[in-house]
Amino acid sequence: MNTHLFLITGASDGIGAVYAERLARRGHDLILVARRADRLAALAKRLQQDHGVSVEIIAADLSRAEDLARIETRLREDARITGLVNNAGIAGDGPIVTLDAHHATGMINLNVLAVTRLSAAIAPRLAAQGRGTIINLSSVTALMPEVFTAVYPATKAFVLAFTEALAAQLAPAGVRVQAVLPGITRTAIWDEEKLETIPSAMVMDVGEMVDAALAGLDLGEILTIPSLPDTGDLDAYLSARAALRPNLSLAHAAARYDGLAKTH
Repeated sequence: MNTHLFLITGASDGIGAVYAERLARRGHDLILVARRADRLAALAKRLQQDHGVSVEIIAADLSRAEDLARIETRLREDARITGLVNNAGIAGDGPIVTLDAHHATGMINLNVLAVTRLSAAIAPRLAAQGRGTIINLSSVTALMPEVFTAVYPATKAFVLAFTEALAAQLAPAGVRVQAVLPGITRTAIWDEEKLETIPSAMVMDVGEMVDAALAGLDLGEILTIPSLPDTGDLDAYLSARAALRPNLSLAHAAARYDGLAKTH
């Protein structure tokens, strides 16, 4: 088995911690990044004992410019790192009419800016080496923004589009790129009281979600929706989107707009 050194963001609990456990089980060494050094240390100790892998921890808040720059430098300069899991993210923005601008700015910095800059830091090395993996955590809300909050789905739609572009550019060089779109997953991002109001058939265990995501990676999927029963539905969506392409940029406006502007 080819082993990698994976750097995982948001690794102290939830999805990130499960990715750490599953990748360690596969024999990969790890660098775990999150704000809580104490949680990272406890997780690292357990993974080293259970799986015999090397685990380094870095306490960092990726919404802070100096911490983000520190992790960028490590990804850019450490040739041992051949895997990146961009998992760190936050939600909880609420309706746009009551938006907390400070919280929204932090969300954009973490969900969008950090994913972009960390991917850009490691991509040149991976492409030059002809191997490696980038996994970006998006969300099914990227496909249905009208039924959720305003900012969070937009950040995850960015991750989705960004990952598709990365795959188009890096796959020919031998780099695996994947966007994972979880539905509602039982993690600390969800308040337990809120989860109790959601039908249990809609809530996936975090371990099952990550296992499905890694199976999708093994299958070579660029987009993985762990709960989607029929991948033909995703193929149909992507085909319908592609069918728009020939008419998205033309020299003249569509006939339905003729004359309307002059009447208003």
